[in-house]
Amino acid sequence: MTPLIAIRNLVKRYGDKTILDGVDLTIERGETVVIIGGSGSGKSTLAKLLVGLERPTSGSILLEGVDLTTLEDAQLAQARHRFAMVFQRHALLDSMSVFDNVAFPLRESEHLSERVVHEKVTDMLAELGLERAAEKLPGELSGGMAKRVGIARALVVEPEILVYDEPTSGLDPVTSRVVDSLIERMRSQHLVTSVVITHDMITAHDVSDRIALLSHGKIVANDAPERIFDVHEAEMRAFAESSGMDFHRPGPRSARKPAAAIRAEWERRHAEAASPRRHRFWEMLGID
Repeated sequence: MTPLIAIRNLVKRYGDKTILDGVDLTIERGETVVIIGGSGSGKSTLAKLLVGLERPTSGSILLEGVDLTTLEDAQLAQARHRFAMVFQRHALLDSMSVFDNVAFPLRESEHLSERVVHEKVTDMLAELGLERAAEKLPGELSGGMAKRVGIARALVVEPEILVYDEPTSGLDPVTSRVVDSLIERMRSQHLVTSVVITHDMITAHDVSDRIALLSHGKIVANDAPERIFDVHEAEMRAFAESSGMDFHRPGPRSARKPAAAIRAEWERRHAEAASPRRHRFWEMLGID
């Protein structure tokens, strides 16, 4: 079966500096894949390439077998509707209210009536417990609340694939665990396939189906969290030991739905027709 995402020999250079040097990674629908690595290892660059914010120097990013790196700009823009990204520093517009920040992607690209926009945003704010913050400005929000607004803005466009860039960065430990629970709840309720970029080893352990270690521009380890920290890769041992946590503890993982269950539920909901966004994408490429 064709994987949802297949990254093949991906290279990204800025001038003479090579950031990614032959990344290979496959992501199945319904999975949450966590990517860890040292500062400057290229994790955020990989996230930007995945959602189409930048183009790679070489290599392929296949979305259900279609190479996104070969698409024209208009085609790539259509494909990007299947992705959404939660940025590390929220990337909220300071002059807009919470409501208008969440509504922004709908108003920019969906050609929806204001009534429909209002309904979608109101529902999403309620789902994330933000209804009382709708008229606040970003500067009035706590870090955890701003993170929830970023997640709401990403989810309101109903993406299939959600990319989180350092979702717990700058948050206290209690709020970080709340964000972890939120990542898992959004996966279960919205059936999104998730890619999580993080330095937080508790997040990596608790929300992942697989953890991939990015080092020196390549994926050097890629396995389930209960196995990956047993490997003899020195850098992986350093991550495990510096975190101070027991990676074999049951924790919240025991209650997680397996990726296969998320995938099966997604297929059931889309048995007769996939989302209109997907069909527009395939039609533009001349694919049935």
